[in-house]
Amino acid sequence: MTESSSEIERLRAELGARDAELSRLRSELAETNSGVLALYAELEAQAEALRRASDLKSSFLSNVSHELRTPIASVINLSRLLLDEELGGGRLDGEQRRQVGFIARAGEALLEMVISLLDLARIEAGRMEVAVRPLLVGDVLATLRGMFRPLVTRQEVSLVIEEPGTRLTMRSDEGKLAQILRNLVGNALKFTELGEVRLRTSVEPEWISFIVSDTGIGIPDEHLERVFREFEQVPNALQAAARGVGLGLPLSRSLAELLGGTLTVTSAAGEGSRFTLRLPLVLQPAQSAPGEPAEAGVG
Repeated sequence: MTESSSEIERLRAELGARDAELSRLRSELAETNSGVLALYAELEAQAEALRRASDLKSSFLSNVSHELRTPIASVINLSRLLLDEELGGGRLDGEQRRQVGFIARAGEALLEMVISLLDLARIEAGRMEVAVRPLLVGDVLATLRGMFRPLVTRQEVSLVIEEPGTRLTMRSDEGKLAQILRNLVGNALKFTELGEVRLRTSVEPEWISFIVSDTGIGIPDEHLERVFREFEQVPNALQAAARGVGLGLPLSRSLAELLGGTLTVTSAAGEGSRFTLRLPLVLQPAQSAPGEPAEAGVG
């Protein structure tokens, strides 16, 4: 056999080996593709199951909330009637009035929880409407100040709501903005025994931040995101006295996102907390009426 014949045989052998290797790779690739398709189908099935579970949860929360609102409202109204001096409250002695007061406050707490559940269900189902209107930030803060002033009864804690300083305007949903700020300020007051709770604003191009800071017990690093999970509460010494079931902050973050913004927190155990609500000065959601002027800023 000549040298050229040997070279041809060697090349044929190499080509045969490469063909065999290529066939093996094709077989492995086919198996891999089959596995990927099966995994993709499984993930799709799991995603669909999660969507169904989420829809069922939202539907359940909505239905239960609707069913509970009427009887709870009835309990509250009947308690108020019993406490009203002109409508029958004079028939109760001191201890009876105190016990009926407990019933009324418990009913109010339950109603607040039911309303929060209903709002969360609406947001998750995409049925929460946003009413965008021009609003004066100072008016929102003034209303908030008047609402909380009677509730700050301890001299050890002061509530400071700073004036924006100018006639600051924005376009957003005033009701939902006020609801978020009420939750943040009320939560801060619950967990502050000494010092102050302060609400201030900060404006940058196209954005406004509402910053609620306190000198309270603070939140450990490992629990910072936990406070935004539904029905979860961070264990602390004041938790037993603080009314709530862990819906205020999750709802506030969901509302912030609905308004095109964010809600974040920085804190440390024993050093207070700072919640920052950052919203666009002009919100133009799909629900807003076409042709409305988009004007906001400092007047």
